[in-house]
Amino acid sequence: MIAHPGLRFADHTITVPLDHSRPDGDTIEVFAREVVAADQVGVDLPWLLFLQGGPGGKASRPVRAESWIGRAVRTHRVLLLDQRGTGRSTPLAADGRTPQELADHLRLFRADSIVADAEILRERLAEGSKWDTLGQSYGGFVTMAYLSVAPQGLRNCFVTGGLPGLTATADEVYARTYPRVAAKNAEYYRAFPDDLAAVRRVADHLAAEDVRLPDGDRLTVERFRFLGSAFGMSDGYAQVHWLLDEAWHGTRLSDTFRYEVMAHTGFVGQPLFALQEYCYGQANGATNWAADRAMADYPRFAPDADPLLFTGEMMYPWMFEQIAALRPFAGAADILAATTDWPTLYDRERLAGNEVPVLAAVYADDMYVDAGLSLETAATVGNVRTWVTNEHEHDGLRTSGDAVLGHLMEMAAGLR
Repeated sequence: MIAHPGLRFADHTITVPLDHSRPDGDTIEVFAREVVAADQVGVDLPWLLFLQGGPGGKASRPVRAESWIGRAVRTHRVLLLDQRGTGRSTPLAADGRTPQELADHLRLFRADSIVADAEILRERLAEGSKWDTLGQSYGGFVTMAYLSVAPQGLRNCFVTGGLPGLTATADEVYARTYPRVAAKNAEYYRAFPDDLAAVRRVADHLAAEDVRLPDGDRLTVERFRFLGSAFGMSDGYAQVHWLLDEAWHGTRLSDTFRYEVMAHTGFVGQPLFALQEYCYGQANGATNWAADRAMADYPRFAPDADPLLFTGEMMYPWMFEQIAALRPFAGAADILAATTDWPTLYDRERLAGNEVPVLAAVYADDMYVDAGLSLETAATVGNVRTWVTNEHEHDGLRTSGDAVLGHLMEMAAGLR
């Protein structure tokens, strides 16, 4: 068992079917890290499975017993799951597949497959005992899928910023997203009024000059504007402001700026994150690049608008042309966008009769997950209690994890 300050880690790697409907077919590996408080080693504790946000995000890599991890290990043995295709689980790669073969492969990396992996882990590590889950952002989407197919494995479900709209189409999601992103842009420019001119100066330069990032990709205005995907985090405005503060070296964009933009927008190891529209693919038609189509309805996001607005966590076809890490997935992305035969992720009838306690933090000003849709879901799923708060942004679990998870655990215990 590996030691860190206040924590002890144990690594687990299991082999699971690539396609759970074909258990005798190809397999992949799924990795999870067990975390226990140093003074709780050997104690029989309930398990807490952490479901990371994303999609396509690896689990947390804690270095000490702080934030939500510090709160969780007081009472639980925590399991940090690298969802299939992420982190130390078998990586997701194009591997010479044709676009259709790759699209078929990618279909096996949605929430339903993650749940099936988790159930195998529960049987092997928890010996079939029920466990608690903590779903951050997309982890809440996975939680609803879990409750739809295997509620017998769950004791309590904690969700932070991640109750999905159960029937919302991609079009509905992005129709709600653009106004929220516009509002975040307005807050950003109120916080940093001098950035109005700074943003326009950079955009005009990129439109006129062929600026290359360290990996050789061209830095376009579209890619620059994607920095606004950070605006829903507690430090998002400051991140972009300080990038602009060091943007120039004389008349050219600085090496520091170009490197940081590459790191923030490169999607290295995260193709699933760029393919996230397929999270909304159910028996409701093709997603058909919904975010890209929706932009036409919001002229404030036009590239010649004043002020120039950043985009948020919306994904566009240009990304698969301009970004090196995504180019191998371009053909598959188009196929997935046109796909109509998605399986249903959420069993609404079963969820309506749900008996597993679900304690959910809903962030009133969440840029990424619409609070209105979250509350609609809470009203239709059985045994859900919500804590609606504007004290935290979407990363409340990261920045104030002790308080956020503690609040939800107190709700579960009947203390709130």
